[in-house]
Amino acid sequence: VPAVDTQADGKSFEQLRQECLQKGVLFEDPDFPANDSSLFYSQAVPVDVKWKRPKELCQDPKFIVGDADRTDICQGQLGDCWLLAAIASLTLKKDAMARVVPRDQEFDRRYAGIFHFQFWHHNQWLDVVVDDRLPAVRNKLIMLHSATNNEFWSALLEKAYAKLHGSYESLKGGSTMEAMEDFTGGVAEIYETKSAPGNLYAIMKNAIDRGSMMGCSIDITSSAESEAKTTTGLVKGHAYSITGLDEVIVRGQKVQLVRIRNPWGQVEWNGPWSDDAREWNYVDAAEKARLQQNSSDDGEFWMEFGDFKNNYDKVEICNMTPDAMNENPNRRWEVSMLEGNWIRGTTAGGCRNFIGETFQLQLEDAEDDDDDVCSVIIALMQKDRRKKRKEGMDLETIGFALYKAPEDGDHLGKDFFRYNPSAARSKTYINMREITERFELPLGKYVLVPTTFQPHKEADFIIRIFSEKKTAALEMGSNVDANLPDPPMPSAPEEETDEEKGLRRLFDQLAGDDKAISVRELQQMLNGVLSRRKWLIFVNYSSLVDNTGMLEFQEFKVFWEKMKKWIMLFLSFDTDRSGKMSSYELRSALSAAGMQLNNKLLQLIGLRFADDNYDIDFDDYLTCIVRLENMFRTFQVLDKAKRGRVKMNIMQVKTTL
Repeated sequence: VPAVDTQADGKSFEQLRQECLQKGVLFEDPDFPANDSSLFYSQAVPVDVKWKRPKELCQDPKFIVGDADRTDICQGQLGDCWLLAAIASLTLKKDAMARVVPRDQEFDRRYAGIFHFQFWHHNQWLDVVVDDRLPAVRNKLIMLHSATNNEFWSALLEKAYAKLHGSYESLKGGSTMEAMEDFTGGVAEIYETKSAPGNLYAIMKNAIDRGSMMGCSIDITSSAESEAKTTTGLVKGHAYSITGLDEVIVRGQKVQLVRIRNPWGQVEWNGPWSDDAREWNYVDAAEKARLQQNSSDDGEFWMEFGDFKNNYDKVEICNMTPDAMNENPNRRWEVSMLEGNWIRGTTAGGCRNFIGETFQLQLEDAEDDDDDVCSVIIALMQKDRRKKRKEGMDLETIGFALYKAPEDGDHLGKDFFRYNPSAARSKTYINMREITERFELPLGKYVLVPTTFQPHKEADFIIRIFSEKKTAALEMGSNVDANLPDPPMPSAPEEETDEEKGLRRLFDQLAGDDKAISVRELQQMLNGVLSRRKWLIFVNYSSLVDNTGMLEFQEFKVFWEKMKKWIMLFLSFDTDRSGKMSSYELRSALSAAGMQLNNKLLQLIGLRFADDNYDIDFDDYLTCIVRLENMFRTFQVLDKAKRGRVKMNIMQVKTTL
């Protein structure tokens, strides 16, 4: 899949490099300038940082010396060990490495001070361009750097990733699997070592043999424990890479080992099977040489699997494709992707409040398959939260639930979720970029509900669905339609009800010789009729009359019948008789009035009519419903005249409102 160019001017890496070579200048990136704003957004730079090109830092800079490997990654002053652990794992996957770090760039051939890297970002590959000016103090790099002083691929990769997220500071703190996914487009799973399945070692061995990337970490109970070193040489709240699994025979017994790397490039485990531990004395010399190729203090070490589980709390596995999660090589996965957003007042209802955006999944049976159960992996990811940190936004607490879908209905009201249990759900709500769960589900139709934990929290998200069987996935509530009854025929005066006769007397008192009332007179009439309901305050009467500005009695009778229905609808949602209804209920109210809008249109209406508490008063409710009905009736007339060839778009509705 070709990567999308991300530079603001739309130019590709090759175009920019060629321009610089022709002009004889070194590239300076206007999208990520070499100044303090690219380093920090919440504080002043604490030291005197100078931005230096590699040729200003050493005599013979190289992009990559020999082969890129995990010893090329040494952490600088930034708290992004999670990223570095992922880069260390990346170096073990040559195909993935070649995609993320293209080799068509060097310091000694066609050098123009410009480099590029590719990252998977929200279901597409992006090509990110940077210049090679790097932050340094006293001619030493202060961020990620290689153990080899004249090698710069890892420092430039970190800079490109910082640009993708807005600044270096945006990379502080994170999950290793986040960067692993951005390097591969893969799908990640987390295992808690203390509650993991009994075959965790086999799962990890299978994953690494299939090319998956792995990391691990030790939980902390308070911020004071972050990166605190234990007596055994391990560091709490710190991200490590898992770089290998192997087995050795010691005194006739099989011992399972895990190889781990600290991205600091130093500080290692000092317990059993560490570099100089006596356990190695009982291993065959050839085996010891194979496993301990380098026993220096380079941050990499072996642990026995039991010690690993006792000391580490989490294992993160990022599989290049869902197929890597299978023990059966003949099994392949269907992939679906959905996008959505949580918007205050319409779709940001939270997990226990008003249900917002929903999606429908159809797990279908294959003709040659008798199995009526399907493995499904659902991954819910919130978008661009790192980049938005400087705006005061961070990761929201997210989760999702699955329900068996009813036979019909494009949108489900809150009563459905109140009285129907979920068929499956995420284990917890958590403030991570992505939450992933695996389920075994019976075939059929489901409703997927992704939400934030708290209501009124806004974010964009994508959902990736991996299933063993064919899956149809679509957004619910995406139709725009109306089923409006024809206006009632005017009744003859002798057939009028007592209510109509009373209305006629009031109407005649206000109407002049033309037998019609104006907007001002309509206001008087409605205020008189509705005077018992003090909260029914209606101001915008001009939207209720035709373009002549006048209303005849028969027209008023038709309107009054509608008005009564609209009032009863409003009352059914205004349960506390405050004269307001929640904007989250607007979809249901409009549906009861015969009008169906999609999420985008409901969001527009919420922005237009809802107040700061996400409420809509009677005045705005009636204005909205009258304008929408007029629009739909006009559309139906045009559509009938054009024989069904008229299409309604969002701008028409926006203009109407």
